[in-house]
Amino acid sequence: MIADIIYFNGQFKGFGTFNKKITAVAIKNKKFIQFGSDEAISRLSNADTDLIDLQKKVVIPGLNDSHLHLIRGGLNFNMELRWDGVKDLGDALGMLRDQAIRTPPPQWVRVIGGWTEFQFKERRMPTLDEINAVSPDTPVFVLHLYDRALLNGAALRAVGYDKNTKEMTGTKIQRDKDGNPTGMLIANPNAIILYSALAMGPKLSEENQINSTLHFMRELNRLGITSACDAGGGFQQYPDDYKVIEQLNRDNKLTVRIAYNLFTQRPGHELEDFQNWTKTSKYQQGDDYYHHNGAGEMLVFSAADFEDFLQPRPDLVSTMEQELEPVVRLLAQNQWPFRLHATYNESIVRALNVYEHVNKETPINQLHWFFDHAETISDESIERVKKLGGGIAIQNRMAFQGEYFSERYGKEQTLRTPPLKKILEAGIPVGMGTDATRVSSYNPWVCLHWLTTGKSVGGLSLYDETNILSREKALELYTRGSAWFSKEESKKGSFIEDQLADFAVLSKDYFHVAEEEIKDIYSVMTVVGGEIVHASDEFFSYNPALPAVSPDWSPIKYYGTYGGNKVIVNQCVQHSALHLHQSQDKGFGCMCWAF
Repeated sequence: MIADIIYFNGQFKGFGTFNKKITAVAIKNKKFIQFGSDEAISRLSNADTDLIDLQKKVVIPGLNDSHLHLIRGGLNFNMELRWDGVKDLGDALGMLRDQAIRTPPPQWVRVIGGWTEFQFKERRMPTLDEINAVSPDTPVFVLHLYDRALLNGAALRAVGYDKNTKEMTGTKIQRDKDGNPTGMLIANPNAIILYSALAMGPKLSEENQINSTLHFMRELNRLGITSACDAGGGFQQYPDDYKVIEQLNRDNKLTVRIAYNLFTQRPGHELEDFQNWTKTSKYQQGDDYYHHNGAGEMLVFSAADFEDFLQPRPDLVSTMEQELEPVVRLLAQNQWPFRLHATYNESIVRALNVYEHVNKETPINQLHWFFDHAETISDESIERVKKLGGGIAIQNRMAFQGEYFSERYGKEQTLRTPPLKKILEAGIPVGMGTDATRVSSYNPWVCLHWLTTGKSVGGLSLYDETNILSREKALELYTRGSAWFSKEESKKGSFIEDQLADFAVLSKDYFHVAEEEIKDIYSVMTVVGGEIVHASDEFFSYNPALPAVSPDWSPIKYYGTYGGNKVIVNQCVQHSALHLHQSQDKGFGCMCWAF
């Protein structure tokens, strides 16, 4: 069989090639057809075969985030000021000040998750006084994880909060001595006040949402991501908020493969939502780039145990089981997989009681159902999950919240948050992810650093050797492992013949660099279905065209992406072209956009 394209002179390291010396791969019809030496694979070429030299770089299977809010994140990416990776609070506030000046009314400046106070050298949050000082007139909304939001005076006026505003159940509005809101909104522990206030902000136009989604996917590609499970999300309405991603799929412009879950949106009407969706949607409808993946991560609102570790563990309401059971039964009868947000073992136990009861009537052990998060799951619950054929999708939320958890629950409990090795020893499928963009960062290398070092973003050692993974195992969970959660483990995630040809060429050798350098890795070439969807540095000539960032005031245009590297306009010597260029002294290659 003659290949369409051959990539050679690389170091292919992933499930299927870990203990082999593989330097080349042949691809035909978007799939791998053979791995081997440069000499062996060259025999599958003719005059029409494209040949690409990988320049001895390490190549891994495309990373697959098992829990990413890609669809919602894409609609908003271009209007968010990302503090992900910024190391100095002064720099972060300077970015906020400058962005407030250029942001036109009625738009807001939004800093929406992906950061923690422990990443800053100052080791603290910004104050409301500091935020009001840098932006007295433009509304500013700063979300910190899912525990609080900081709104300046202009944002309070925009959302209409005053001394007469009533608090939602499980939330708190901080007030001054006269009863006026200060600008601090607190999940106590219910986060609805945070994302309901955020939802009041202006949206981008459809044209700009398309542009924003393209740039978000390119940013994910830059970090080596080729697939993701979209976990739905609050105020992500189906089908309205899926129109942009569906249009991009029809136009063959998706550069990340997406398996999407449907997340119920109406408290008290969850069963009605799923009754409608199981009639109008078909499990796995779609294609290899975009397809339906079942229900969740919210099945019923009464089952949500909010992960604000600054607050005591919430007790789920007594009616949770009677609300959850008919939904799970409906999904099981329709053979829909389901996922459930569950932080604490106490919540997992109660959900398992429901699952086991439904399983007696309608078996669920072949559905690829799973829990998300599971930071405090017990050994007994692990066994129960195993018996029911479930999986556990794990995210690096502890990398951002480990300090809070440790202070509240102590070092011993922190050592097993979650007990990853015990879960793996039980034979339960595990997939890795980030829960980006409103909690942790979308950067997979932050997650891989956490998995392989046991350290938080702030440098706190959370785990010992009993719960730290090898680099090879961590990568396997982020590729082949995550594919189980969309029932695609036979189609992608490994360097095996006949799987989808998705991979990333790395800026550094992940398997041998120093621990702290893992966080700085990015992809210098990302390939989806054999086609290059991102290229930088020495491979920049292969970089596909991307529309200029819009709208013109977008923070992404001025600050780039992860790390807050300020973008400057210059003449790139390497590429001899005028473009936006992020400085390489912070570990990033040339990140060029048309200017």
